[in-house]
Amino acid sequence: MARNNSWGAEAVRGRRAGIERRALLAAGLGGLGMYAAGFTHAKASAAPLASTEYPFTLGVASGDPQPSGVVLWTRLAPEPLALDGRGGMADRRVSVRWEMAHDERFRTVIREGEAPAVPELGHSVHVEVNGLKPGREYFYRFRTGKFESPVGRTRTPPATSADLSELRFGVASCQVWWGGFYTAYRHMAEDDLDVVFHLGDYIYENTIPADGLHRKTALPTEIRNEPLSLADYRNRHALFHSDPDLQAAHAAAPFVHTWDDHEVDDNWAGDISRDIGQDPAEFRVRRAAAAQAYYENLPLRLPQKPSGPDIQLYRTLTYGRLATFHVLDGRMFRDDQACGDGTKVDCAERLDPARTMLGFDQESWLYDGLAHAGTTWNVLANQVPITQCDLDTAEPMPLFMDAWDGYKPARDRLFQAFTERSVANPVVVSGDRHRHMVSDLKANFDDPDSPTVAVEFTGTSVTSGQDGADLDEHDRTVLAANPHVKFMNSQRGYIRMTVTPERCQSDHLVTPYVSTPGAPISTRATFVTEAGSPGLQLDTQSRT
Repeated sequence: MARNNSWGAEAVRGRRAGIERRALLAAGLGGLGMYAAGFTHAKASAAPLASTEYPFTLGVASGDPQPSGVVLWTRLAPEPLALDGRGGMADRRVSVRWEMAHDERFRTVIREGEAPAVPELGHSVHVEVNGLKPGREYFYRFRTGKFESPVGRTRTPPATSADLSELRFGVASCQVWWGGFYTAYRHMAEDDLDVVFHLGDYIYENTIPADGLHRKTALPTEIRNEPLSLADYRNRHALFHSDPDLQAAHAAAPFVHTWDDHEVDDNWAGDISRDIGQDPAEFRVRRAAAAQAYYENLPLRLPQKPSGPDIQLYRTLTYGRLATFHVLDGRMFRDDQACGDGTKVDCAERLDPARTMLGFDQESWLYDGLAHAGTTWNVLANQVPITQCDLDTAEPMPLFMDAWDGYKPARDRLFQAFTERSVANPVVVSGDRHRHMVSDLKANFDDPDSPTVAVEFTGTSVTSGQDGADLDEHDRTVLAANPHVKFMNSQRGYIRMTVTPERCQSDHLVTPYVSTPGAPISTRATFVTEAGSPGLQLDTQSRT
């Protein structure tokens, strides 16, 4: 894919500085949509913002790129942490103008229009821009009243019939705000990626420490409390999204989002809350609030707009004839965790073939998509690790019930689909574990000589787990007990994936600390799997 390197480190740093100044002025954080097509009837009653306060405190973003278009996002929030969840906005529609150009100075505007930001959707704006050229770089911005947003950059994938020589994408997850600084995103913004896949835990619903932990930011009790209502979830998103490094990453490349548990409630499953005995109907009310706030605050398309507590996040994206991305939702449709969740041994329930991680409709969608993708690579964007992870070298074998280990028949069905449907070069990228982990996926994990059916690259967290360590005791145990696991690291960072017709390479990037800002980043390890030869053929565990 052709690249325009004029959007370099200096440009990103300049925009990040501007974002930070504006966020500080509007949010006072001391360190820190809607679709026009769906509301065309509202345009006549929408007017530009009359407020004197800067409204683009949460930045801009693009997402779910297609060869002919992309969704552009922003949310008006002059007071992003207003306790009523309205972001400081009045209860009326506001007209927002958007522009897209070939250059970041907007000398050649190729698309423009207006979209209403409405209170019913938190004054978010989601514009689906169509009619773009495939495989191109574009710049975009928003205006309302006298205010102009930061400039964002996005890229469209090549045409589905195109032969693509290289694709570079990022993998990120797990970014608890109070656990540290989003340094990984600062480096990601400068990494010239085609697209970023965020695999969940974009926010955390836990109670925020009174001292803000590493952020050392005093917040009102109402903001720190565990979110339950729509206003609560809006404010939690606004708090996380106010970070200038996260905003810089969003402004530098399109994101593709799917959620995990903390966007709603830790280890939730379908209609089941982690709170024992909670009425499923009551939990669905909470999930509806979380789903709406999730949609309002991220660059999602209209098919991902929730209907009450229900949202469909599983979907497919294609990059020429090189790669198909199967984006999964491992929360909405799964059965409750086996044997009461947690770490268990000898749990018979996890072996029940009637239990599913994805739901049988999503399973069928996935298997059909894998069989008919027609691309060199099939990448599964997945929340929790698929690989078997024995947590003790002794017998019996303790396993996490929240991961695919707790849903073994569902994993067996997936591996069977890889084989029986002759799926081309399946690769799994996962999150959740707060550590880098690279694994061969075995037809039978209990037999080291069993065929390798795919590979899995699990990315570490952005901040969750705080500074971490290069190799902790848990890592050593997992490596000793699981011969198919080839690498572990418990520092913070992200994965940079480079895919060509011949191979898929993972660079596991780490920062030495997140407890203070400004850390450098380095490649801790690089792994390669070759097209037509499943498994990890090359292991270069060297620091750079």
